[in-house]
Amino acid sequence: MKKVAIITGADGCMGSEIARAVAIEGYHVIMASKNLERAEEKRKWIISESGNEDVEIIPIDLSSLKTVKAFADEIKCRGEKVALLMNNSGILEQEGRTITEDGMERTVQVNYVGHYLLTRLLVPLMERGSRIVSMSSLTYMWGRIYFPSFFDTGCRGFFWRIFPYSNSKLAITLFTLKLARKLKDKGITVNCADPGIVATDIIYFKMWFDPITKTVFAPIIRTPRQGAATAIHLLLSPEVEGQTGTFNLSCHIKKLKRKYTESPLIDILWQKTEERVKTWL
Repeated sequence: MKKVAIITGADGCMGSEIARAVAIEGYHVIMASKNLERAEEKRKWIISESGNEDVEIIPIDLSSLKTVKAFADEIKCRGEKVALLMNNSGILEQEGRTITEDGMERTVQVNYVGHYLLTRLLVPLMERGSRIVSMSSLTYMWGRIYFPSFFDTGCRGFFWRIFPYSNSKLAITLFTLKLARKLKDKGITVNCADPGIVATDIIYFKMWFDPITKTVFAPIIRTPRQGAATAIHLLLSPEVEGQTGTFNLSCHIKKLKRKYTESPLIDILWQKTEERVKTWL
């Protein structure tokens, strides 16, 4: 039986690159996707690129916790073990604040809370050697998490889309640290990947200064394949076997400051998030 690999947002630019790399290694790839039409196009591309036809799509919408639970239940019903989980999906709002059906700011729910719930639900299906990787960003350094505004509105005070985005990336980074500690004795590794600045729609603001942004970042901007490289390294490389609780950029560990690794917010965030999703756990 093939090992199972789950990639959220596998219908996107980096997600499909990650799914492609995993498929080449012979995994049974599950594309956890919201846009099913686009996912089907990517699925055909992944199969043609990898020669692995064992690639399927299961719908999920991380802005709806009930669909996250439904997805996890589908996986559980199969009785298979999950070897790889890639928490890749991410959004950066274009039009302003949006509140989900679960009463949370959408960026925070998609980038963090949905992945928190999905991971918690799938961990019982993992065994020694399984790997969990979450897509983070150096913008975590701009993050400031306060309760309950973090969940309810994404940020305190004035809303600008980079605020909840940065807050969500800080949250997924702190979640990685906590989960890594919880699962270390079970031999399940948990790490973060930073893709760098990648040529996707997420870096543009649909405003007058977008051409300037493109020009300024041109020397360091990465293709989706280059952006996906660190996550792929953490998922597949034998070099990182046993490595856990780390933040990684350009396929190397980037050491986090003690104010993050020893922050009391690590435990508080876990508890507060658990309270938010307890209905579905």
